[in-house]
Amino acid sequence: MGSATREALASARAALTASAVSGASLAVGEELFSASRVIGSSSQLLQAIADPGADTAAKVALVDSVFGSSLSAPAQQLLRTLASSRWSDQEDVLAAIEELGLRAIADSVPSGTLIEQELFAFGTAVASNAELELAISNKLGSADAKSSLVTSLLQGKASDQTVAIVKQLVQQPRGRRIGELLRHAASVVADEAGFGVATVTSATQIAPAQLQRLAAVLSGSYGRELRINQVVDPAVLGGLRVQVGDDVIDGSIASRLNDVRIQLAG
Repeated sequence: MGSATREALASARAALTASAVSGASLAVGEELFSASRVIGSSSQLLQAIADPGADTAAKVALVDSVFGSSLSAPAQQLLRTLASSRWSDQEDVLAAIEELGLRAIADSVPSGTLIEQELFAFGTAVASNAELELAISNKLGSADAKSSLVTSLLQGKASDQTVAIVKQLVQQPRGRRIGELLRHAASVVADEAGFGVATVTSATQIAPAQLQRLAAVLSGSYGRELRINQVVDPAVLGGLRVQVGDDVIDGSIASRLNDVRIQLAG
């Protein structure tokens, strides 16, 4: 991420906090997702908004002319903030709109609803069903069909927030695999709520007491509360594989055996 994008994203996050959309955050998040799909479908529009040499007022006017009264005032203002910023790369604009949408939706979550866990559970279900993963990830499939599939799978079984997020991810993956999409979304949602997420993979189920100790150790290492999602995968043979954001700590036997094989082959 370039310095221009970091500054732009910081300004956008501050604008989201200042907008104080409260209970309307779910609707605002969905509006931002919709706007992202519109912008992403037009290379000319995306280029114009991301152009660092273009006049700021002209870019804001472009956003207003494209979206007009179709967006609520908070969503429109957030898009104006994005258009007013400088970006290191035009793809960063779409990533920023997605992040703002995720954070807005995270702010609308009712007490007791853990959408990061719902996203993780959906990811686990998809990973265990090759046919479902293909239907969701197929580049030839229509966005509307994927959205309808998500609705049929999650409606009534997950929160409205999770349904909205997954529908956006499958409609606008931007070259990312579904597992990566869901992990990133969960991390952004968790960050907005003030904590992080660690995915721990082991050959067998880890006892609750051990998980609590592991969570405490990891939280101390990263300087913030980390909540653990556990994956059971016999292929790791033994030990643990821990992923926190982009950090991977692989202490599994399978990984060590693979290192030995590489050394022997060399």
